[in-house]
Amino acid sequence: IINNYLDATQGGAVDKASPSCMHFRDSKRKVDYVLAYHYRKRLARHPPSVASPEATHRFAALALVLNGGTEKGRADRQQQDGTQRVLQERPGPPGVEVIELSPLDALEEEKRLQREEYEHNLLEAGLEIEKDSENKSQGLSFVRIHAPWQVLSREAELLKIKMPTKKMYEITEEGGILKTLNEIWCKLTEPLQPQVPQQENTNMKSLSYPFSREKIYLYNIKDKDTFFDNATRSRIVREILKRTSTKARNSMGIGTLIANNVYDAAYPLHDGEYEGQNDDMNERKLLYREWARYGAFYKFQPIDLIRKYFGEKIGLYFAWLGLYTEFLIPSSVVGIIVFLYGCITMESDIPSKEMCDQRNAFTMCPLCDKFCDYWNLSSACATARASHLFDNPATVFFSIFMALWATMFLEQWKRLQMRLSYFWDLTGLDEEEEHPRPEYETKVLQKKLKNKNITTENSNEDEKEKLTWSDRMPGYAANFGLILFMIMLTFSAVFGVIVYRITTAAALSFSTNETTRSNVRVTVTATAVIINLVVILILDEIYGAIAKWLTEIEVPKTEKIFEERLILKAFLLKFVNSYAPIFYVAFFKGRFVGRPGHYVYVFEGYRMEECAPGGCLMELCIQLSIIMLGKQLIQNNLFEIGIPKLKKLFRKLKDERTEPKEMDTSQSRDPQQWDLDYALEPFTGLTPEYMEMIIQFGFVTLFVASFPLAPVFALLNNIIEVRLDAKKFVTELRRPDTVRAKDIGIWYNILSGIGKLSVIINAFVIAVTSDFIPRLMYQYAYSQNGTMHGFINHTLSYFNVSHLKAGTQPENSPFAQDVLFCRFKDYREPPWSQNQYEFSKQYWAVLSARLAFVILFQNLVMFLSVLVDWMIPDIPKDISEQIKKEKSVLVDFFLKEEHEKLKLIESFIARDKKKHKSGTKGERIRAASFCQFNQSQEGSVASFSSQHTEV
Repeated sequence: IINNYLDATQGGAVDKASPSCMHFRDSKRKVDYVLAYHYRKRLARHPPSVASPEATHRFAALALVLNGGTEKGRADRQQQDGTQRVLQERPGPPGVEVIELSPLDALEEEKRLQREEYEHNLLEAGLEIEKDSENKSQGLSFVRIHAPWQVLSREAELLKIKMPTKKMYEITEEGGILKTLNEIWCKLTEPLQPQVPQQENTNMKSLSYPFSREKIYLYNIKDKDTFFDNATRSRIVREILKRTSTKARNSMGIGTLIANNVYDAAYPLHDGEYEGQNDDMNERKLLYREWARYGAFYKFQPIDLIRKYFGEKIGLYFAWLGLYTEFLIPSSVVGIIVFLYGCITMESDIPSKEMCDQRNAFTMCPLCDKFCDYWNLSSACATARASHLFDNPATVFFSIFMALWATMFLEQWKRLQMRLSYFWDLTGLDEEEEHPRPEYETKVLQKKLKNKNITTENSNEDEKEKLTWSDRMPGYAANFGLILFMIMLTFSAVFGVIVYRITTAAALSFSTNETTRSNVRVTVTATAVIINLVVILILDEIYGAIAKWLTEIEVPKTEKIFEERLILKAFLLKFVNSYAPIFYVAFFKGRFVGRPGHYVYVFEGYRMEECAPGGCLMELCIQLSIIMLGKQLIQNNLFEIGIPKLKKLFRKLKDERTEPKEMDTSQSRDPQQWDLDYALEPFTGLTPEYMEMIIQFGFVTLFVASFPLAPVFALLNNIIEVRLDAKKFVTELRRPDTVRAKDIGIWYNILSGIGKLSVIINAFVIAVTSDFIPRLMYQYAYSQNGTMHGFINHTLSYFNVSHLKAGTQPENSPFAQDVLFCRFKDYREPPWSQNQYEFSKQYWAVLSARLAFVILFQNLVMFLSVLVDWMIPDIPKDISEQIKKEKSVLVDFFLKEEHEKLKLIESFIARDKKKHKSGTKGERIRAASFCQFNQSQEGSVASFSSQHTEV
């Protein structure tokens, strides 16, 4: 060990010691962080005067490695002919003048220099390092980092990390009926609780306070090695790695070095294996056994253990996901009841009976020109009956219920978030100062290099230099243009599918097969929805990558700003992509068809598609269900399981191909924990996890009036999703850096926006897409006896077949001679009216009722949502009281400790004064006798006596 640096090549007792998978070779110091890099040894040309290659290499290393020293001892790198770089060193060891390196070797040498300088700076920061020996010509090596107590305590104070003090105080619980209900609930759910270690007395809580070395006596430090848990230790080391810089390329931390491929990865270690024969239980194994297995799907999540192991940010995600899944249970139950209500009332639905009654003989106008014949409305009986499952009065109630459900979910989440903040000591958490991103620093450095007029004397101004609006303007312009282009691309894809439906329907209508012609609508709808799903899945992946690239060219300063801008772009693009086909079916399909004799055509001959006789709501339901289930099954599950495994296999094959198969005797045969963790996938953030749940939340709330079973399928998916995400975090990803966060950030605003948008969309779905308003209007305004009898006849208009355009009449129709009038679904004047085929009074009355319903529904639901928001406080009453109590307890604890400290100091002073007084009395007696004995020397004695007394 030299300067806290342990080299794995050193022999002796260190090599013989059996290393632990989580410790240095001395089996005492814990590995808090690991840096991984690939190395490649260079083969230099040696002058003949040098005795041995080893000596040459040693001298060259001495000449090149100066840990960021002055230019006198550094090598000047020059490029010759674009193919070779020559490192010429200043006068140094005899025999070594010029070392010629290839461009690849020069680059590798530069990386090695940066690594040495960076590791030297880490040592100066107080960290302790252990390195692997580089025994191969090229390969993978690890740098293991340990933070001693002095570093941990210093950094904990700088980061203001709250740590538990010696003081414990009682948490007062709510009494009365709530306490009784809570106790009953705990007993009932005891089998569902995960078997994880719990605090012995759950009614007591440790008082936490930001760590301070001056007040170290306040904290309950039993063992300095375990006072800071693994997550906190790795967080502290990560902060040091972020701010430690190197002079080469103005690197500002580990992020820049990884971006420049100096290091491949930097990560904290998992707490050992998650499964194995050994009986040593660690937190990772406990999480796997009680949480990250599909067999544990029925258990509650151990949120406190998740937070302790992965940090607050990931803990909040799983707490939010758990609450969302729990809230889906009541909405699923109500959705099933609404669906069953539709099934039960299907047989008694009068409009469906009228459609299915063949005696009514509603002869409908042809669905296409020339090749389609007149048809009877009773042939669409199955569609009408199926539409009633989702188009009934219960769906209106369910839409109101889901709007209030979304509000209650968000309110409950705010309360849970506040409760977790209290128990996790996040109350009063300040925004930590973030380090700039490597890309931002590089851009600023490039800007500095362009400004040639700035001299080295103005270095203070250089440091303050930052990117301005003009620097970012090209990035903003590219963002605006590309986002607009991609939205138009989505609309183009939807339009392409519309063209496919129109042309396919026309082509199938020409078929001579009767079965094909009778199933045109089913075939076209099913295939079009599948095409829509495939397009959505493909564009989702493309848009995710493009959104990241667009955010990068904006060059945000910090990771938080980068993440927020990425989320907004990705959400906007994926929202439009996922819901554009559904919006088309809900609000645009069948609205621009025209009427018989005056149809709207596209591409000169193809009629715009129209809704089925039962309305577009059934087709909207099919579209929504297939897209939702397809995204959940393929994207959220298959992609999430398969893609990480493929990436892992690809990285393994790449490493095996690049590394030569050489025997490495110095390293143990069994892979260590850092080897196992390096083989795992790096953690890339929570954005994909949140995004898929937010899109699903949109499916559950936005069009729930057309598909009441959406919450049921979302619940089934989330039961799997929780364990899938858990398994991924515990077994397939490297351990993420712990990040403190007091909320879920911008995702809450997006959820709130979707909740408000769902009220408007559901109002329009009920008013415009469904037949709820026309039925209501007919029953109370036009019906003779206040029933629904005659509703179908009321909604069908007459058309004189002689008014069909030439060339559009059905060819070879057996009914052509018998049919004088055909019917079509619309509110228009009959052919015998003066204003034939114009919109009738009923049309305007129904349209007014639709708009009135939208306004009434929207204001009613918004009012109820605000009322629920007002009635449910954001901070639970008991937590609010506990926070106030904690502050007073903290003040009392400080005063008591300070009082005891003061008493201790006073006792020391009193004891010291007592000693001082006794010593002064003896000296005075001796001085008096001395004065009496030497009266002849009065002046000198008086002066001596006074001086002695003063002393």
